[in-house]
Amino acid sequence: MSEQEFQKATFAGGCFWCMVKPFDQEPGIHSVISGYTGGHTVNPTYEEVCSDTTGHTEAVQITFDPDIISYNDLVEIYWRQTDPTDASGQFADRGSSYRPVIFYHSEEQRQIAENSKMALQNSGRFKKPVVTMIEPAEPFYPAETYHQDFYKKNPAHYSRYSQGSGRVNFIEKTWQEK
Repeated sequence: MSEQEFQKATFAGGCFWCMVKPFDQEPGIHSVISGYTGGHTVNPTYEEVCSDTTGHTEAVQITFDPDIISYNDLVEIYWRQTDPTDASGQFADRGSSYRPVIFYHSEEQRQIAENSKMALQNSGRFKKPVVTMIEPAEPFYPAETYHQDFYKKNPAHYSRYSQGSGRVNFIEKTWQEK
């Protein structure tokens, strides 16, 4: 498949370290890049984004083959990595740079995300409202090299962080089959 036939999906769900692995292991995924989007400065650094002065959110941008994995499937994977009822950050990561957002790249993606969000809200899985924002994709800036594929390069640190942040326990408790 040529590069032009791949599509992009962009998701923010707290620390981007924890958002790479769940997508990276799926068939049809060409790449998962950690980075920053949704802000008002060009090419921000990690330190600038963490200062909450750039307006950016930590996110992952996924390049995928829609003939192998659908955008709807990616949205479903996304929900299972986040607390969609927490607009102020995710788990131990607080502030606007960690807010949950689905950034859509087309009207079709927007509709899929909106429908999925409504279905999740109506599912009864959460007592609080689903507050994850759905916003148009904006310029995406890849994070520094040391942030890319963090779960592969630093598996022990990644494991401690994802566990210590509360993410792993939340996912297990919330998404286990009932």
